[in-house]
Amino acid sequence: MAAHPNGIDPAALADDDLRRELKHLHDTRHDTLLGGSEDALQHHTERMLGLEAEFRRRFPAEAGPDPRRTRAGSRHEAGQD
Repeated sequence: MAAHPNGIDPAALADDDLRRELKHLHDTRHDTLLGGSEDALQHHTERMLGLEAEFRRRFPAEAGPDPRRTRAGSRHEAGQD
């Protein structure tokens, strides 16, 4: 039996490990969606959401939206203030 069948708690990961785990899940998402079982997709989704929530908690400035991707930012870019 695996020591951490659901992965290490995101809050317990070092910053570099959190970033690596999150990148790996994003890299494997498409394959899991197309070729994984329902259980695999559910597990992948839960893990991804947990890692993303922890990333946003630790790095709010990095996880915030690009102003150009918001309505207000887009209007500002277009001179429509």
